[in-house]
Amino acid sequence: MVSYKELGLVNSREIFAKAVKGGYAIPAFNFNNMEQMQAIIQACVEAKSPVILQVSAGARKYANQTLLRYMAQGAVEYAKELGYSIPIVLHLDHGSSYELCVDCIQSGFSSVMIDGSHLPYEENIALTKKVVDYAHQYDVTVEGELGVLAGVEDDVKAEQHTYTRPEEVVDFVKRTGVDSLAISIGTSHGAYKFKPGTDPKIRLDILAEIEKQIPGFPIVLHGSSSVPQDLVKIINENGGKLKDAIGIGEDQLREAAKSAVCKINIDSDGRLAMTAAVRKVLTEHPDEFDPRKYLGPARDELKKLYIHKCEAVLGSAGKA
Repeated sequence: MVSYKELGLVNSREIFAKAVKGGYAIPAFNFNNMEQMQAIIQACVEAKSPVILQVSAGARKYANQTLLRYMAQGAVEYAKELGYSIPIVLHLDHGSSYELCVDCIQSGFSSVMIDGSHLPYEENIALTKKVVDYAHQYDVTVEGELGVLAGVEDDVKAEQHTYTRPEEVVDFVKRTGVDSLAISIGTSHGAYKFKPGTDPKIRLDILAEIEKQIPGFPIVLHGSSSVPQDLVKIINENGGKLKDAIGIGEDQLREAAKSAVCKINIDSDGRLAMTAAVRKVLTEHPDEFDPRKYLGPARDELKKLYIHKCEAVLGSAGKA
């Protein structure tokens, strides 16, 4: 058993309480490799923002769970080397089973998500409570989910939205003991969120109703990438075929972050930023074969994007 405290990490309880009170959201950025982790820490140190390093089940398979743990520990030390110690949470994104959550807790995660949203309501409650009962023994925080987001992200797939029902949240939170709740109000996983020509809106009215039901309780938004069209354009101009990729407007996310939404998950935008940089370098320098020469610019582009998210979208800059 490795405690997250030994790694210098924090759980989400205190940073969420501050975020709810302060009207901002903590960035939850997914990482699978060193360059992504470097960019996240560089950006959040520069912006003086707390951060949640998110690891999906797919990332654990790709990068190896042991290496990821040491990378998270390295992230804490790296932030200090860069000159500013920021609160860092290591979080399991979309945990699919009790066993996976237990394994992550034992290997040093400070926060886990158990996603029982695809299950019948009572089964979701039972599974979530089981994870909470285990996690809280080790002071690890737990995120549950009510409602289903459409879209595709790693192993998570759903054809259509099922909006969170405000009338269920009080019962769910009370009976499970979760520390935060992911809700479905119109955000969507992946880069192909909405059809071109539409003006996608998130249901801020449902969010407001949920806030009334559980005032001050930490709310989480998944699938909150905005799919910047300048990045899509760079990718497509350099051999890519990302047709009709559209996301959620940043102005809507900023509005949500002013409320009880205190964690906003962003993954696809980071993938787009890195891919745009890599494609551009390899198109302009087709003779290049040193990975550092294209992964370095990809890391820089990602850092730039994440500083923007902290400062202009989430409002988390300066809150570390």
